[in-house]
Amino acid sequence: MTSAEINEIQVLLSTPKHIVIVPHKNPDGDAMGSTLALYHYLKQYNHEALVIAPNDYPDFLKWLPGDDTVLKYESDTDNCQKLIHQADLIFTLDFNALHRVGPMGDDIANSKAIKLMIDHHQQPDDYAMYVYSDVSMSSTCEMVYRFIDLLGDDELVTPEIATCLYTGIMTDTGSFRFPSTTSQTHYIIGKLIDRGANNAKIHNAIYDTNSYEKLQLLGCALRNLKVIPELRTAYITLSQDELNQFDFKKGDTEGFVNYGLSLNNIVFAAIFIEHKKENIIKISLRSKGDFSVNEFSRQYFEGGGHTNAAGGKSDLNLDETIEKFISILPSHKNELTS
Repeated sequence: MTSAEINEIQVLLSTPKHIVIVPHKNPDGDAMGSTLALYHYLKQYNHEALVIAPNDYPDFLKWLPGDDTVLKYESDTDNCQKLIHQADLIFTLDFNALHRVGPMGDDIANSKAIKLMIDHHQQPDDYAMYVYSDVSMSSTCEMVYRFIDLLGDDELVTPEIATCLYTGIMTDTGSFRFPSTTSQTHYIIGKLIDRGANNAKIHNAIYDTNSYEKLQLLGCALRNLKVIPELRTAYITLSQDELNQFDFKKGDTEGFVNYGLSLNNIVFAAIFIEHKKENIIKISLRSKGDFSVNEFSRQYFEGGGHTNAAGGKSDLNLDETIEKFISILPSHKNELTS
C-alpha cells in the first residue's frame, strides 16, 4: 500500500462514516480477530462501524471483545443487506475474492460503498478500491496492526484490540510455529502483550475448552487416518453420520488435519468432511516445504489459500472425492518425494 493511498484513507476516516467490516464465510480466529480489532479501532473515531459475518462461527471465538455486536448475514439477511447498501465504506478482511462470503458477495459487489481489502492470501481479485495485500504476512491480524500503525495510530491499540489481534496471529501461525512466523511477528506479539493481551488466557480460551464429544470425534478421525507412504501423503475422512454420532459443532474439527502432517516422512495432509446439508465435501489441505496446496486446491477442488495451508470443496460424494484425490496424487509424485 502506497503512502498516497494511506493519505487518502486517512482523509476518508477523518469524518464519521457508516462502515461495514466483513470476514469470510465460516470465519476462523484470524477472520474474527481482525474484524473485531478493526471495529474497536474505528469506533474510537466515532464511526458507525459494525461487523457482519456471513454465517455463524465456533463458540471458542465468542468470548472476543465486541462479539456481542456481530451480525450474521445468514440469519439476519434483510437487515444486513440494508446495512451493506447504506455503508460508505466496506472493509473485507482475511479473504480476497467475493465468492468467499457466499450470497453476501453480490450485495458487497452491488453496494456503492468504497471497498478496502486487507488480506494475506494469494492471487487477490480486483473488487476493492484500496488493496493491502501481502502473502508474506503471518495473518490478517498482523496486517491490521501494521495498517493501524501506517495510519499513525499505534497508540490507539487498546487491550480489546490487542486481545483480538493476538488471537488471530496465534491461531493463524499454529501458536507461532508455522514458517510465516517472523521476527516482526514476534515483535508485534510483544507489543500486543504490552498493550493488554493476556497470552495465557487467550490460549486457554481457544485451545483448552474441549468438550467430551469433540475429543471422541478426534478419536474417530484418527481411526480413519490413512497413509500413502510412497507419496508422503496422509488423509482423514469424516462422514456426516460420524459427525452426528459425536454431536458435531462448528469448529470441532479445527486442527484435525495437522495430525496427519505430524507423521514422520509426511509432507502432504488432507481432511475430507461430509456436509450433507450443503451437499458438499469440505476439504482442508496442509503441506510442508515447497509443495503448494494453494495451487493443488485451485486446480482440483475449487479452493485456494496459502502455499502450506488451503481449503476447497467437492460436489462428489465422500467415496468419489477420496477416489479422485488418490487418483491425482501420482501426477505430483516428483513434487511430493523430492
